Amino acid sequence: MNVAIVGTGYVGLVSGACFAEIGVDVTCVDIDSAKIDKLKHGIIPIYEPGLSDLVSRNCEAGRLHFATSLAEVIDSVDIVFCAVGTPADEDGSADLSHVLEVAADFGAGIKRKTLFVIKSTVPVGTSELVRGVVKKQLDERGCPDMDFELASNPEFLKEGAAIKDFMSPDRVVIGIESDYGRKLMERLYRPFLLNNMRVMFMDLPSAEMTKYAANAMLATRISFINEIANLCERTGADVDAVRRAVGADARIGSKFLYPGCGYGGSCFPKDVRALINTGMNHGCPMSVIAAVEEVNERQKSIVFDKLSAIFGGKLAGRRVAIWGLAFKPETDDMRCAPSLVVIEKLIEAGAMVVVYDPVAMDECRRRMGDAVVYASDMYQAVRDADALALLTEWKQFRLPQWSRIAQLMKGNDIVDGRNIYQETDVAAAGLKLRAIGRAIKQTSCQQL
Repeated sequence: MNVAIVGTGYVGLVSGACFAEIGVDVTCVDIDSAKIDKLKHGIIPIYEPGLSDLVSRNCEAGRLHFATSLAEVIDSVDIVFCAVGTPADEDGSADLSHVLEVAADFGAGIKRKTLFVIKSTVPVGTSELVRGVVKKQLDERGCPDMDFELASNPEFLKEGAAIKDFMSPDRVVIGIESDYGRKLMERLYRPFLLNNMRVMFMDLPSAEMTKYAANAMLATRISFINEIANLCERTGADVDAVRRAVGADARIGSKFLYPGCGYGGSCFPKDVRALINTGMNHGCPMSVIAAVEEVNERQKSIVFDKLSAIFGGKLAGRRVAIWGLAFKPETDDMRCAPSLVVIEKLIEAGAMVVVYDPVAMDECRRRMGDAVVYASDMYQAVRDADALALLTEWKQFRLPQWSRIAQLMKGNDIVDGRNIYQETDVAAAGLKLRAIGRAIKQTSCQQL
């Protein structure tokens, strides 16, 4: 089977490499000729564990190719995937301009019945917009009877674990129109079916809605536990004990019940806003989801608020070390990351900010230039610092040498924005820990 995937961003490149790995002949298409040239030379534009080797292996095997236009390959493919970005507009709605451009190229190029699959995250109703664009192109070509079909195949990839998620997914959601689309997609995903993977077929609107509903639910759990954490801190309760007990309920579970300084990334913020906007457009206010976004935006400031409280609101001239810039571990993605909010507020308050992240330093330089100081490692970052704030729970940050840190720092305050440290460990080195949802002084709470 031959497929084309338009868009070589996070979703498109991972999907293309993984499909090639199971034997599909894949051409990844992108109008950015510089990016395509780099990919042809084995240079990967994003950081994702294992992706570079996967791309190289399948290029060498002749199953993965790259092109700068869909027209180059459309005659030889059975399925065209649209995996371009849908960034948020100013009103929160998804910007569908790139999706509709791909649809226009598809309509201008097909010469036989072909399946157009939307893998981009799009709001309900996008398939009909795509259909209209394709039909318009066919009419202009004088081919109004040219047949085509649409399908929706949203992605559920976690940055940092995308290859594993693609190759061993919880489920694959596919919206289809007829047996034609179903048979093609069943054939494409057949290798996964050998592992008893669940492929869930449904109508197009339901598939489009599923992606947003899933991300909104996960975002809701994060904002919920963050609100509980903030209340725990004020009442003397320990959020770690609370979340363990709550998560032990089989109806609830423990995943995404970890308090911290808010969610970020390319999906949750954008998709939550798009779902709110979709509700407004259909006269159905999404009150719960709107509250989720509001809570998250407040939570991004909580580390700054704690730092400000430590110094009585006087941060000017203070040197603050930041561990972690990416919105989560195992990625260099800083889109909507809490670090951006914290650093901006610290700079506005007159603090000197020293940052370190295992992989996101170049991305930070691209975004912030010389506004911050870049450390070469985690320990250099804390040298002469008045305070240290952890914003991303990279593995290398989990068991630091606290005695060494105490010797290097000028101050003794640690703000744990991800609740990965124990107060006893930090206090043993003469340092003070401030976490999320835990009082500064607390008794030991053992799990019975």
